[in-house]
Amino acid sequence: MNLIKMPEDVNHPRRRFLSTAAMAITATQFGMLGSAKAEARVETATETAPVKPGTNTSFSSMKQIDAGLLNVGYAEAGPADGPAVILLHGWPYDIYSFVDVTPVLAAAGYHVIVPYLRGYGSTSFLSSATMRNAQQSAVGLDIIALMDALKIQKATVAGFDWGARTADVMAVLWPERCKSIVSVGGYLISSPEGNQVPWPPEPAFLFWYQYYFATPVGKAGYAKYLDQFNKFIWHQASPKWNFDDATYNRTAASFNNPDHVDIVMHDYRWRLGLADGERKYDDLEKQLAALPVVTVPAITMEGDSNGAIHAPSTAYRSKFSGKYDYRLITGGVGHNMPQEAPQAFAQAVIDADRLG
Repeated sequence: MNLIKMPEDVNHPRRRFLSTAAMAITATQFGMLGSAKAEARVETATETAPVKPGTNTSFSSMKQIDAGLLNVGYAEAGPADGPAVILLHGWPYDIYSFVDVTPVLAAAGYHVIVPYLRGYGSTSFLSSATMRNAQQSAVGLDIIALMDALKIQKATVAGFDWGARTADVMAVLWPERCKSIVSVGGYLISSPEGNQVPWPPEPAFLFWYQYYFATPVGKAGYAKYLDQFNKFIWHQASPKWNFDDATYNRTAASFNNPDHVDIVMHDYRWRLGLADGERKYDDLEKQLAALPVVTVPAITMEGDSNGAIHAPSTAYRSKFSGKYDYRLITGGVGHNMPQEAPQAFAQAVIDADRLG
């Protein structure tokens, strides 16, 4: 995740400059500035049963399965013969981002799978010799392996943050496995080479945590202050979300995974070209570095109070060539879209499935 948190003592013109610069950074990294017509839409229609954030605090069924390099922990709900939906979280979050979305989709007849990504919760590596690698292609392959293990040929894949990036990756590398996708934040595929553009000091400070993670003291600091660090990120990324300690603590338990710190460090160091990947993923990463177009049906979403750095929808519109919709969710919704606005997110999943 990339944050756009402005210090309170920065004057308003400067705050506007920094926000604009941050948007430009993201769009330029994708090579998409000026690439699309203006588009904005506020989604207000509701077909799902009303659900308030925080209604649910647990999942009805938790399971484990060997899949690829991992033993994956996942929540499951809904009829086994229903259309498959896979919900993917990001950092620093976990499956509880979807605790209110899951029963809505299950009630609508979907077979819902919500896995812990590598480095989170009860998901573990099958071998101690496997590199603790968080390359975008590796995480995408994890979900393909999970689908294979569960005998799911095709699914609607929906996520935010790392999960949205993974949905994008799956859609371009394995479109035959994706009926449709929901991607909060739009097109999030990138490459280490594409992230080498140097930036002036003011916009660069928005990436503070990535630069912090690039150092040994940053890794040690994250491990030592894990709870404080991630709660701080939650407040920055969703400045209007008034979550309570119980909500945070349910997710924070997943950060106790023994591989969590290594996975998070590798993700952000690899993005900046400061950590190597594995050669077996080179061909996939070469494909992704070309920033291929998503051809499967897609809905992209954004919250009106997202404190994480994100490109305007017009910057990535041309990266989606199939059936498409964009939704701006209002009311103070931040970065953790499915947990802050579960009804809107669930409706987007249902609508994306219909697009497919």
